[in-house]
Amino acid sequence: MQEIIQILTQKAQTISTMESCTGGAIVNAITNIEGASEVLKFSAVTYSNDYKIKMGVDANIINQYTVYSQQTAKAMAKTISDYTNSDYGLGITGKLNRRDRYNQHGRDNEVFISIYDRNNDTYHNFTYLANKESRLENKNEIINLVTSRLLNIIKL
Repeated sequence: MQEIIQILTQKAQTISTMESCTGGAIVNAITNIEGASEVLKFSAVTYSNDYKIKMGVDANIINQYTVYSQQTAKAMAKTISDYTNSDYGLGITGKLNRRDRYNQHGRDNEVFISIYDRNNDTYHNFTYLANKESRLENKNEIINLVTSRLLNIIKL
């Protein structure tokens, strides 16, 4: 994450995040690095559908594709980028080895991740299959995956 902060600072670029199942783990990893305030504009932990929608995610996307979908992760990434005028927006939604009694669609161990690059109007989408026993272990795996992917994207 330190290299990401350095590159974004050098490029005078910013990032914002909208996380669900990771509960702010990504933004926590970012803010653990000195200088994060230079690049981080805003972060939202939107555990409920209502708050995803209140933040600007189109309810029709959630209704059509479910909250646990790549389409919703993409909408979260773009919405947070637009909301904060950030160069990059990160959206994460999914389940970490857990049933959701309110949203029963989708696999109970699949996480959808999207990084929106506003300057190129492109999405970088990927999934993570939660295969660790604890939520913390799965969150740490997602942090590593996002860090690696984000680093590749911002180096372009």
